[in-house]
Amino acid sequence: MASRSETPPAHTLRLILGDQLNPLHPWFAQVDAGVVYALMEIRQETDYVLHHAQKVIAIFSGMRDLARQLLEAGHRVHYLSINDPANEQSLPGNLSALFTVYQPQVFEYQDPDEYRLDQQLQAFCASSPYAERVSSSQVDSAHFYTQRHEVAELFSQRKQWLMETFYRHMRKRHQVLIDGAGKPAGGQWNFDAENRKPWKGIPPEPPDLRPRHDHSALWATIQAAGVQSFGEPAADNFRWPLNRAEALQQLEHFVTHALPHFGDYEDAMSRKAQRLFHSLLSFAMNVKMLNPREVVSRVEAEWRAGRVELAAAEGFIRQIIGWREYIRGIYWAQMPGYDERNFFAHTTPLPQWFWTGDTRMNCLAAAIGGSLQNAHAHHIQRLMVIGNFALLAGLDVQALHRWYLGVYIDAFEWVELPNTLGMSQFADGGLLATKPYVSSAAYIDRMSDYCKGCAYDKKQRLGDSACPFNALYWDFYQRNTARLERNPRIGMAYQQLARMDAATLEALQVRATQIRGQLNAL
Repeated sequence: MASRSETPPAHTLRLILGDQLNPLHPWFAQVDAGVVYALMEIRQETDYVLHHAQKVIAIFSGMRDLARQLLEAGHRVHYLSINDPANEQSLPGNLSALFTVYQPQVFEYQDPDEYRLDQQLQAFCASSPYAERVSSSQVDSAHFYTQRHEVAELFSQRKQWLMETFYRHMRKRHQVLIDGAGKPAGGQWNFDAENRKPWKGIPPEPPDLRPRHDHSALWATIQAAGVQSFGEPAADNFRWPLNRAEALQQLEHFVTHALPHFGDYEDAMSRKAQRLFHSLLSFAMNVKMLNPREVVSRVEAEWRAGRVELAAAEGFIRQIIGWREYIRGIYWAQMPGYDERNFFAHTTPLPQWFWTGDTRMNCLAAAIGGSLQNAHAHHIQRLMVIGNFALLAGLDVQALHRWYLGVYIDAFEWVELPNTLGMSQFADGGLLATKPYVSSAAYIDRMSDYCKGCAYDKKQRLGDSACPFNALYWDFYQRNTARLERNPRIGMAYQQLARMDAATLEALQVRATQIRGQLNAL
C-alpha cells in the first residue's frame, strides 16, 4: 500500500501501532476530516529481535487491512509501508516527519503494551522539537479487563502474589461463571484436575477452517526491504486472520468444533496433531482484533446452553480472564528490569536446533519444528517441552526470551516475558511461579506420543541412549539444592535424591555434564 499524504493540515495526528488493530476502538466512532491516523511498517519493530516470518507477514497484512477499512469508512490515513522511500524506519523519525507534514496541534496514541514503546513515545512527546506546540495525550487501548497497575494494587497489602487469588477476584468482579447465589458455577473455582488427559487419537482433531491468503507479494516486499526473519513463511497459503471478521469466524469455529474437547486435552501433545483442540485465537486477541470480553462471553454462553462441559469452559476462560490479565499485571509491576532476571545464572547458548528443529529428541523436534513451521505451539509444548529442557540444560535466559519473543506469532513482550522468565525459567526466583516447572521424560511420555520411536530411551537415566531429560532433571535439583530444597512444593524430589547412593548421584552428574557439553549433537 502506498503512502497517502494529505495536503491539508490536520489538527490531530493519531498513531496506531501494529498490535492495535481494533476497528471498534472509540477513536473510529466518528469521522473527522481534521484527524489523520498514522500506521507504519518499520525496521525498528522488525529488527529489535529476529522474528518469525509469519509474524511479520501477519502484522503487516493486518495493519494494511485496518488501513483499508478506515479509508473505506471515510477516515484520513497516512500509511508508511516498509519500502516507502519516505519511511525513516523508526517511530520517532517517522513521527517527526509526519508532524512536519500535517502541523497538528494534538498528538494522540493508545497505551502501548510494551514498556520500551511506552518509554520511547513518552520521551518523544517530552523532548521532540514539537513538544512545546503540540499537545500529546495517551489514551486507553479499550481492550483489557484491567488497567496496567491494577494487579499490583490488588496485591499491595498481601505477602504473596497468586494467580488463583486474582482469578477469583476477576470472576466475582465481572460475574463470569457465577451462579445466582454469587458462588462459582459447579461449586468450585478451578477444574484443572479434570483437564489433564492424554490424547489417543479419538476424538479426531477438528478440521482447520481458517481462511487461506496469498501474501506472496507482501512477503517479497518484506524481503526486498532487507527484513531478516526465520521460520517457514507460508506466504502463499497463509492461515492467520487478516481482520476482525476473520477472527470472529475463527472464534465460532473454535466454540463449535474444538471447545467441547478442549478441557480434556488442553495439556495433551501429539506428533499426529499440532493444533488438537486449541483455539489459536491468541494472535487475534493480542493484536486486538478480538476483545477478551467477547471471547469469554461466547465461551460461557456455550456452557450455559449445555453444549460444552463446565471444565472445558472454565479452563479456557481461566487462561483469559485469569492468566492473561495477571501476566500483564506482573509485567507492568516489574518493569523495568524484569527482563534482566536470572535466578540460576544460566548462560549456556541456545543449541543450533532451536533454529532448525533438527534434533533426535522427538519431543523437541516436534515442539520446535512445529513452532518454526507454524509460528505457534500450545502452552504445554512451550512450557513442559521447550522451556523444561531449557531450564534443565541451563540455557541463557535472555537468549531464550528473545527466541520465544521472535518465534511465536502471539508473542509480545508484555505476555511473553513473564511467561518465559517467570513461569518457564523461574528466573525471577519464584515471584510468578511457586516452583520450577521441570520434569523427567515420565511427564512427557504420559502426556504425549513423543517418546514412541525416539532415539532416546525414556526409562533410562544413564548411557548414551538414555533420554537426556532424565539425568538433567536429577542434576538440576542436585546443583540447586541450596536454592530449592526448602520449597514446599518440590520436597518429594529431594526425598528421592536422599535415597540415591553416592555412586548413582555422581553418575547422574557426569551424564548431565556430558549432555550440557554437547547440546548441538543431541
